[in-house]
Amino acid sequence: MLRSLYTGWTGMYTQQKRLDVISNNMANATTVGYKKEFVTSQSFDELLTIKIRDNSEGWRRRSIGDITPGVKIGEVQYDYTQGSLRETNNPFDLGIEGNGFFKVNVVDKAGNVYESFTRAGQFHMTADGYIVDANGNHLQSESGDFQVPVDAQQISIDVQGYVFADGVQFDKLSLTDFEDYEYLKKFQDTYYRPVDGATAFEADGGIRQGYTEQSNVMVVNEMVDLIATTRAYEANQKVIKAADTVMDQAANSVGRVQ
Repeated sequence: MLRSLYTGWTGMYTQQKRLDVISNNMANATTVGYKKEFVTSQSFDELLTIKIRDNSEGWRRRSIGDITPGVKIGEVQYDYTQGSLRETNNPFDLGIEGNGFFKVNVVDKAGNVYESFTRAGQFHMTADGYIVDANGNHLQSESGDFQVPVDAQQISIDVQGYVFADGVQFDKLSLTDFEDYEYLKKFQDTYYRPVDGATAFEADGGIRQGYTEQSNVMVVNEMVDLIATTRAYEANQKVIKAADTVMDQAANSVGRVQ
């Protein structure tokens, strides 16, 4: 019975994690550049059960067999499929069509600068001509912090990332991609940082000026997953309740002296 209680608890814990991830996906269904998260699960490793200190066995240790205590969370993974592109008519909004990430420099509260990557292309121009994202992080180009002439009448960016001011090319935006996205660590909702072992290269995706890439979360699918996960959570609750009832009867009814 104690084992069934533990098995039920591991099931509830796993489904709760799934509920948290689904809730976060739904909360970010309209977040530009957001990538859907999902949770994998796996069974615990089998454990060898040994009977010890039992007088009926002559106080000898004896192997009973293997047991699997229940389910556990594998890991949180990400769906990097492209979201739809939405036209905004803002010349500094940039969407990626295909593979790749924009490179931005993220500054933390201590003033440390981290090279980070994002698909969230909702940018704007500061008073001194720097192009920054919604959090004030500088977009990076081949010349460093991407800056445009503030007196230019028109800034245009072609599909290959070449930047023109009033028809004259002066800079280039390059997209970065990675051989294996498993070597990317996510932070906040739309930023990624490479970890040791990551291999970066120039991406072949195209840049669409005046567009933003929307979240790839499908709300209807998340609602279906939410219902299924809630029911699985309730099923594990019933397992715990049933085990608790049997233990209560064993302790208070079976051994009662008539």
